[in-house]
Amino acid sequence: MTSPPSLPPAPAPRSVRRPRRGATARTAALPPPTVLLSALVLTLFLAAAFAPGLFATAGATDTDPLHTLQAPGSAHWFGTDQLGRDVFSRVVHGTRHSLAIGAAATGAGAALAVVWGLAAALSGRLGDALLMRTADALLALPGLLLALLVMLVTGKGVTGATIAVAVGTAPGLAQVVRTQALVVRRSGYVEAAVGLGVPRPLVVLRHVLPNTLGPLLVLATVTLGASISTGAALSYLGLGAQPPTPEWGAMLTEGQGFLEQAWWIALFPGLMLVATVLTVTVLGRWAQDRTERRAAS
Repeated sequence: MTSPPSLPPAPAPRSVRRPRRGATARTAALPPPTVLLSALVLTLFLAAAFAPGLFATAGATDTDPLHTLQAPGSAHWFGTDQLGRDVFSRVVHGTRHSLAIGAAATGAGAALAVVWGLAAALSGRLGDALLMRTADALLALPGLLLALLVMLVTGKGVTGATIAVAVGTAPGLAQVVRTQALVVRRSGYVEAAVGLGVPRPLVVLRHVLPNTLGPLLVLATVTLGASISTGAALSYLGLGAQPPTPEWGAMLTEGQGFLEQAWWIALFPGLMLVATVLTVTVLGRWAQDRTERRAAS
């Protein structure tokens, strides 16, 4: 009998190069391109808000009766309005006013939410139920409608619009503060501090309050875009910033009557408003996702 043919030797397995852990961690830590682009755009907006002279080619209220309603071109990038004012310069200067209303309203709403949420979490059942049912009732109203109701008391103007937007922002943030404060209050180190006889106000300041600010700041970043758009909506309705202040919502109102012959007066402030809201929302959502992943890990 003939012996069976011998099989050729099996090739040696190739070594598979595995990515290093450090490289994988660095790759996972890099923000996605949309977040990087949003951060770049927001940086430009902040630069325009704090130093409009770096971008604007004219003053926000400089008029030129000889060059009214000129279309966008090399002399005026965004055209001119009915008074001959440079729309590009007004849009740049308007960044400060539009961002200031949204940021101030969000900050004031967050401060009110801290007091509101902590009072609900640290009070008894009756106080907690009363404060949270009030928050639920306010959240049931559309944000713009609630702002309009508040402005019946505060009156129109930038200050009134800021207060109105802050009141509309506070209920949702207060619920987050209350939920987080309840979790922290039942934690071991807080119970240990209470057991050692630490005064209750000191426990709140040292332990409860600091551990509730993290989620609040992240959520406040998400709601900043809504605050900016609501403030612009109030200015569009004539209740916020008043002419000739170069605020984007007020500029939309001024350009509304010239849409057929000078569409650029309203187009560019509207584009800037949309870009700002999208940019802030993308960054806020990304920060919220990172916070939730860290909490889950």
